[in-house]
Amino acid sequence: MSAPLILDISLSEQTLSIFQGKNRIRDYLISTGQNGHGQRNGSGCTPLGKHCIRAKIGEHQPVNSVFRGRRPTGEIYKKGMRAAQPERDWILTRILWLSGCEPGFNRLGSVDTMRRYIYIHGAPEEVEMGRIGSKGCIRMTNTNLLELFDLVKPQTKIDIHV
Repeated sequence: MSAPLILDISLSEQTLSIFQGKNRIRDYLISTGQNGHGQRNGSGCTPLGKHCIRAKIGEHQPVNSVFRGRRPTGEIYKKGMRAAQPERDWILTRILWLSGCEPGFNRLGSVDTMRRYIYIHGAPEEVEMGRIGSKGCIRMTNTNLLELFDLVKPQTKIDIHV
């Protein structure tokens, strides 16, 4: 049996790397919280520490499907929608919902990653990866997210660090 996959997310490098055992098998550019890192609810920050994938959402949805409240709206994102609603952090294609694994740090109370609705999710094509800009989530290109989504399963371990 092969070693399980582990995701390593570096906020300073704006990368998500996949490891299998000690072998790095893939790197992706990402976009994380424009407010930096932090655990508090309402902070707009990307949480740090040990996490896992709690749920995989959107498996049979088309690319660029728009999600609200973890449910597809029926819309397919098109250029121009972002300009029409610039305050919106578009959640597209698939969602990997994260859960913290460290009680008092990123789990339970006012620092609970899952209750903060922190995801790895797809983003509009015009969102530049490798730069901060989200409202706390980890954004990826839809193509990269589809690849990642197919590789991971619920309970996959994630380490988010500076």
